[in-house]
Amino acid sequence: MDQPAAIQQIRDACRDIARLTMKIHPAVPHLAHEETQADVLRALHQLTVELEVVKKKIGRLEREDSSTLL
Repeated sequence: MDQPAAIQQIRDACRDIARLTMKIHPAVPHLAHEETQADVLRALHQLTVELEVVKKKIGRLEREDSSTLL
């Protein structure tokens, strides 16, 4: 696998993870347990933050490689 293919695979996985995470959020209030709801929402937020870190790193790597071609 070359680097552009790896970057695309990671991007696709990030998009899928984000889409699935969004499906969890609407179900949280139905748990009817405040402590669990708070923990789940905190964890979802942390997942989102970490996912954004991955996406930014991939974007920087891609831009870095593009600038070396000039």
